Amino acid sequence: MALKVGDRAPDFTLPASNGKTVSLSDFRGKKTVVLYFYPKDETPGCTAEACDFRDNHGSFLKAGAEVIGVSNDSVASHDKFAAHHSLPFTLLSDAGGDVKKQYDVKNVLGILPGRVTFVIDRDGIIQHVFDSKLRMGAHVTTALDIVRKLEARA
Repeated sequence: MALKVGDRAPDFTLPASNGKTVSLSDFRGKKTVVLYFYPKDETPGCTAEACDFRDNHGSFLKAGAEVIGVSNDSVASHDKFAAHHSLPFTLLSDAGGDVKKQYDVKNVLGILPGRVTFVIDRDGIIQHVFDSKLRMGAHVTTALDIVRKLEARA
């Protein structure tokens, strides 16, 4: 069953760079989380999306949000990708695709990994879901708009 606005976001723990692990629950009560699932490091669309999140990272932080990217790539791949493009946010490795399944991020045409962004409020409730394989920039602009509205209500 697909997750929707108003649902509690499933908790998870995944490896990040430097041997650290990150859990969604680490942010509960502290920050809004923009959790974006993307297909693959260093591909043109994913690079454009990551760089757009990078270029707007200060705005997300100012609005009280943490940006987290998730793909099936390894931590080593994420480290190279982040260094190559000066990405200031966390990238998590979902090597087995378990978290992707929890969030019901489906492959497009059964073969291309999905691209879905979730905005999760400080209480762990999903406030926005955006699913688009081709509109990479819209993931960032719509998420930032929702984050700003949540911050204005806080």
